[in-house]
Amino acid sequence: MGWPGIVVLGAAIGFVGWWLHPLRRMNRSNRARLWVALVTGVLGASVAHMAGNVVGLFHDGELLEWPVCTAVAMIAVAVTVGLLSRR
Repeated sequence: MGWPGIVVLGAAIGFVGWWLHPLRRMNRSNRARLWVALVTGVLGASVAHMAGNVVGLFHDGELLEWPVCTAVAMIAVAVTVGLLSRR
């Protein structure tokens, strides 16, 4: 997948996670929260990519890399957007 793929995957998950979160609609000034969700998605996918390589779970370009990076990025974005949306 490589680093460009990791960045695109994390940004896409960050945007979709921010857009679909039910508590997002309660706050009108949430442009900064969009950027936090995008950065969190990229960081989550990057951490999963690096941890998978260090542990030996997968190597660059293997099929298991996509679902692991996606799952970690989704969890990170859901937790971050949920915590930022609370009053």
